[in-house]
Amino acid sequence: MGTALSAPSALPRESIASRAQEVHRLRSEISRMQRRRSDVPFLPLDPALEGLLPDPGLRVGSSYSLSPSPSLLGALLAAPSQKGSWCAIIGMPTIGVEAMNGFGVELERLILVPDPGPRWLTVAMALSEVVPLIAVHPRSRVSDADIARLNARLRDRGCTLLVTAPWPQSEATIRVEETEWHGLGSGWGLLAERTVTLSSSGRRHESPRRVRVQMPTSLGRVDAAPAPLRPVASLPMTSLPSPAPSRTGTDTDTDRWAVAG
Repeated sequence: MGTALSAPSALPRESIASRAQEVHRLRSEISRMQRRRSDVPFLPLDPALEGLLPDPGLRVGSSYSLSPSPSLLGALLAAPSQKGSWCAIIGMPTIGVEAMNGFGVELERLILVPDPGPRWLTVAMALSEVVPLIAVHPRSRVSDADIARLNARLRDRGCTLLVTAPWPQSEATIRVEETEWHGLGSGWGLLAERTVTLSSSGRRHESPRRVRVQMPTSLGRVDAAPAPLRPVASLPMTSLPSPAPSRTGTDTDTDRWAVAG
């Protein structure tokens, strides 16, 4: 005869109800976070960067190659973040969160993945499902097939990718040029602001585009650089007529008596 196994004890109704509520909460949270493809064709740019790209903003579903500059990254993330878009930064463990906030990035809508290791591509593809703007610093080489697969995911989900390295098939390459810091004198002063020239080139550019901006300003933001002062040519010196000699009453009287005599 076999030994009968005891039936499993029934779970308390309170536990079942609690689990059901938790499942419902998680489903609601996933549904809230799940992003549908945006109908907006561009993510906004800071007004100081107008003219840098041929488009009015960052093209949705595309990738951009950047100079590895935290200031440039903050300037590009700020406007979309302020308009309500979530942003993610992958593979940049030394990024300054306070500096990003200083540029205007909303930290409440910023996701940080400091050190994903060789799985950075997997992380980027996963976040592209729910985050419309992702910045990544590649930590390893990727195959052409993986790049094509990621680009297809970007187009399908309407996600924009900023890569701080050369990136194949990028919409444009944005570089920092002609850096000039202000605030230091001869052995004194404090670095207060920086003026840079930003250039962009790409497959849809007839010629490179450039804008000159203060990045950062003394307040940590990005702003249009003032127009440089142009030297004014000195006016030619002209000879002025000599003033007539003044005459006093005594001189007049002397002249009159000389004529009369």
